[in-house]
Amino acid sequence: MTAPRRVDVLGSRISAVNAKEALALIRERLRDGRGGYVCFTNVHTAVVGRQDANLRAVTNGSFLSVADGKPVYWIARSRGAVGHVPGPDFMTLALDQCRGARHFFYGSTTEVLERLSTQLRDDFPGLNICGSFSPPFRELTAHEKQQHYKLIAVARPDFIWVGLGAPKQELWMAGACESLRPSVLLGVGAAFDLHAQVVSRAPVAMRAMGLEWLFRLMSQPRRLWRRYLVTNSLFLVYLAQEAITGTGHRDEAGPGSH
Repeated sequence: MTAPRRVDVLGSRISAVNAKEALALIRERLRDGRGGYVCFTNVHTAVVGRQDANLRAVTNGSFLSVADGKPVYWIARSRGAVGHVPGPDFMTLALDQCRGARHFFYGSTTEVLERLSTQLRDDFPGLNICGSFSPPFRELTAHEKQQHYKLIAVARPDFIWVGLGAPKQELWMAGACESLRPSVLLGVGAAFDLHAQVVSRAPVAMRAMGLEWLFRLMSQPRRLWRRYLVTNSLFLVYLAQEAITGTGHRDEAGPGSH
């Protein structure tokens, strides 16, 4: 399959694919043993990437970086044939279409992982969950990282679903992908909580209008107010700066190296 082109959103290179095309590319990487990692880019990731060259290099170095957030999708779509690929929805598609593949879940808490496994087995009969692990909620030592890689590798997963939240999950995937080939790592953030039914997802109408962030902010204001109010404002400021200076809008061949 031809590697998808990428379009620029604040320096983040978004892959011009829809969900079905993304899944086909992942299956291809699994078949040929290349593995790699997939980023789901939203406003928060794009804004932090604009400020942090290291994170931007990590997301742009993925073999796929899809438009997760609706605002990122709207901007990317205006610059290329980009589909909207929210992490929770893509997770549903992949689990349904690849039930016989081996799935591993890394992140969140032990309690959420237990609920997630139970719920997913109910939702997708025959789903092959080969393991899960909840890492400490702090920066890992080099030794701990290597131990986690070994633990995951023993399970021989095809899909490694990573729910550490951005940008932690993107940095972890970039560091882990070489050790975990031929697995494909996917950073889906809050999808663990949503699929475990620990938190509720925004109504379809709010999602269609790009207001899922507002629903989450109203649900968890103390935890999320800075992320959404500050980063959403900066997203608009940076777009305005690009429009004034004429920068951005780069269209590049992809994918990244990982």
